[in-house]
Amino acid sequence: MRSGAKVAVVGGVFVLVAGGLGYGVYDVLLGGGDGGGTETAAASSEVRTGPPDKKEIEETARSFLAAWASGDAPTAARFTNNDAVAEPLLAGYGAEAHVTKAVITPGPAVGAKVPYTVKATVSYEGRTKPWSYSSELTVVRGLTTGKALVDWEPTVIHPELTEGATLKTGESSTAAIEAVDHNGKVLDKETYPSLGPILDGLRDKYGDTTGGSPGIETWIEPADEQLPDTTLLTLAKGKPGKLRTTLDADAQAAAEKAVKQFSAASVVAVRPSTGSIRAVANNPATGFNAAMLGKQAPGSTLKIMTAAMLMDKGLVSANSPVECPKEATWQGRTFHNLKYFELPPTDTFSTSFARSCNTAFIKLIDDTKDDSALAKEARDVFGIGLQWKTGIPSFDGSVPEESGGEAAAQYIGQGTVQMNALNIASITATARNGTFRQPVIVPQSLDDRPIATASRSLSPSVTGQLNDMMRATASWGTGQAAMAPVHGDKGAKTGSAEVDGQGTSNSWFTGFNNDLAAAAVVQSGGHGGDAAGPVVAAVLSAGS
Repeated sequence: MRSGAKVAVVGGVFVLVAGGLGYGVYDVLLGGGDGGGTETAAASSEVRTGPPDKKEIEETARSFLAAWASGDAPTAARFTNNDAVAEPLLAGYGAEAHVTKAVITPGPAVGAKVPYTVKATVSYEGRTKPWSYSSELTVVRGLTTGKALVDWEPTVIHPELTEGATLKTGESSTAAIEAVDHNGKVLDKETYPSLGPILDGLRDKYGDTTGGSPGIETWIEPADEQLPDTTLLTLAKGKPGKLRTTLDADAQAAAEKAVKQFSAASVVAVRPSTGSIRAVANNPATGFNAAMLGKQAPGSTLKIMTAAMLMDKGLVSANSPVECPKEATWQGRTFHNLKYFELPPTDTFSTSFARSCNTAFIKLIDDTKDDSALAKEARDVFGIGLQWKTGIPSFDGSVPEESGGEAAAQYIGQGTVQMNALNIASITATARNGTFRQPVIVPQSLDDRPIATASRSLSPSVTGQLNDMMRATASWGTGQAAMAPVHGDKGAKTGSAEVDGQGTSNSWFTGFNNDLAAAAVVQSGGHGGDAAGPVVAAVLSAGS
């Protein structure tokens, strides 16, 4: 974490500007205010129930913002429903973040929410810089007092502030980095917003080894020391050290654009021949890196691994006929196909794969004679659960050993299977070449970290059949429409994952194009080819 003296600001001025709520103008010294317009709310002894009305919302927001603007943290905290937690953060706005002036402009209330903009000035050791952002607060009814209070969240102070985190200004403990892609093109947060948390993580881990020097910054210091700081403002630039990544600027740009079509989406691209991560994108683009840290059921995209396991054991081949009935039951648990479709018994396993027939996979479980066969395949061939060291924090997937109906659910990517876009892209990359190569976002040579290796590869026969079945999916199966714009040697697998309490399933899609594999998930996106499919296709078409 970073250093920075905790010196109280004296003589700083906060101003609350009249806005949509008809607030007055406050001009008081930081640390010397009288709490602004707090008397009206404080004097009321009436215990009320029900949601706050418009007048209460306006008065509570006005009083809180006025007290905050005056630098009176204790009074401002008392207008929240968690004053013990709120007060240190409010006090730290001046003392630790070194905000010496702030113009807070509230907007009209929208229900119980009051938005506002902050135009601040941050000053540290003779360096001064303006700082602007927007946030909002919500007014709720106090459970015990009946008073209208600000529902305390760290985001009241700043929209990116998380639980237990603090705002600080000072000299950074690590030098800034100039991250570049594998061709030397600069990668920055402004151009590639999804890379924000990733670049912060790379800086936190490698900033001291790239030859740069620290600068003066305002940052968010998270409660978890394992997580990187998030730089919000640079008052004085240090000398950035150059850090070469495995990313591809063209693929990253396509990924950023593609995920913005949806309110919650993630995509990752990996080069099968090397394990190099070519693109990582999330929408929303700030905060949690769901593409590499998410944990969700991946639906039928996991059938790539299940098919590999079944063919590894010699239980089926791409061209052998398999049953695909409307429903199939295994140890008391019944599974069905989308809209209960069925295929003729003479159709091949490749057709069931390309059409994403769930029951064809369930019907083959009994032949494995081992409920934990899929978990072993995941670990031994596809490297799932082997503690990947990508260069930044990541989750390497999980296929626990199960039995009975739960094991059957795993065959079609449901149940206790947990994956993210990185894991599924890696599974596709392994199927593409037959050998697991652990994904990396910076070369191993940078720090000689241990890289996970699987205990065995797929046979050339199984690898070839997997590629052919994925080609069928992309050319005439469930991935045809999504992959139509992609040229070259291409393959795909669709998936949709049901989530308890969620009306529409999550959309999953994975595919390859020559020496690039990509996977995407769109929350509540429905069928894999409809939402996640075009995201993957866009990245595959742009990357290399």
